[in-house]
Amino acid sequence: MTIKLSSKEINFLKTDSDDFNFKQPETYFSDLLWTKTIQIKTFEKRLLEAKIPGKKFLCAIIQISSNISESIQEKAKNTFEATFNSFLDNKRGIWENLSGTSFVLAFWDYKSVEKASQLIVSLKNKMSTALKADILIGIATFPYHDFSKIQTIANALKAIDHAAFFAPDTLIHFDATSLNISGDRLYQLNKCDMAIKEYQKGLEIEPNDINLINSLGVCFGIMGKLDKAQLEFKKAMAINPNELMVIYNIGLLYQIKGNIDKAIIYLRKAHGIDTLVFEVELLLGHLLIKKGHPHQALPHLEKASRANPKSELAFRMKGEIFLGKNLSGKAAREFNKAIKLNPADAVSLSGYAKSLELQGKNLNIALTFAKNSIALEPDNKLFKKRLKNIQEKIEENIIPEKENKTA
Repeated sequence: MTIKLSSKEINFLKTDSDDFNFKQPETYFSDLLWTKTIQIKTFEKRLLEAKIPGKKFLCAIIQISSNISESIQEKAKNTFEATFNSFLDNKRGIWENLSGTSFVLAFWDYKSVEKASQLIVSLKNKMSTALKADILIGIATFPYHDFSKIQTIANALKAIDHAAFFAPDTLIHFDATSLNISGDRLYQLNKCDMAIKEYQKGLEIEPNDINLINSLGVCFGIMGKLDKAQLEFKKAMAINPNELMVIYNIGLLYQIKGNIDKAIIYLRKAHGIDTLVFEVELLLGHLLIKKGHPHQALPHLEKASRANPKSELAFRMKGEIFLGKNLSGKAAREFNKAIKLNPADAVSLSGYAKSLELQGKNLNIALTFAKNSIALEPDNKLFKKRLKNIQEKIEENIIPEKENKTA
């Protein structure tokens, strides 16, 4: 068999931005930390120069719904300024316009964080009523943990990204989950070194957060630091022995290290917890095939194709199994499904061609598919052999026809 696995489909599992049952934000405010806009720089400078009694303040990022009309957008800045001034004066706070519909502010001289939070809620409600729009807010306070004044602004930017996952009218206080989401964003941008720092910082706040521990392990795994990855996954399992994503990730680590038997043990444990996880069923099916147990693999691949009918891999693997059992009709159907999902799947193209050839029908179509597979993988000896067999069969059919006509 010539099964190949795509790194995009067989990968570590994370409860990250891609897996939340919420809609990701179209843009991330935390991205401003890497571009350092003039507005952010100006606000940082003003905050450092501000005389803050008691050395405590609250920082917030406010975004007015992007779905509002242009006339409301033009009104937004004046409304924000008027609302800000109705609650605070220039001696108690500062603000900057980040864009047409977003603002950063900081204020101080409050009795407690609870009182300060209530003030922000009141500001939010007043703006929402005035503009008839949803208001998204991320909040961070100083002092908090060991973050600096400048880092507090960054924390507020991460908090509003956190809020954006839930609804366009949400207020979120910065916490360990905000750092998890920030780390996930960096992970998406292939900035694993920076993501690791976010996860580690989150774990300083919430040492037993399984999502953070798992995410840290995933980053180590992606970077090839497998022993460090395994250490993190084992920590997570010690907290919850039945956490499916962690069990799967340990199994994947063993597969990467070449210990397929141990990988199968962990993947079967994950399967026992939930039989509908695509990655678990697909990898378990693949490894059982590798160990010479295609019959055992088939039910897992059936579940994988139902869990993710848009992935050609499960259909292709089923096609390979049926082809190995000389069930050419079933093989053809599976390969055909895989090709519809990915016309550039060379393995399925060649497998489909072989399935048609075994059935002795549509040989010219089989020839086309076989040629297409070799165009994608010119050095594949199996594909070349299949093409040659099809060409010979076509020639065999042509010669008798000529003899009949002559006779």
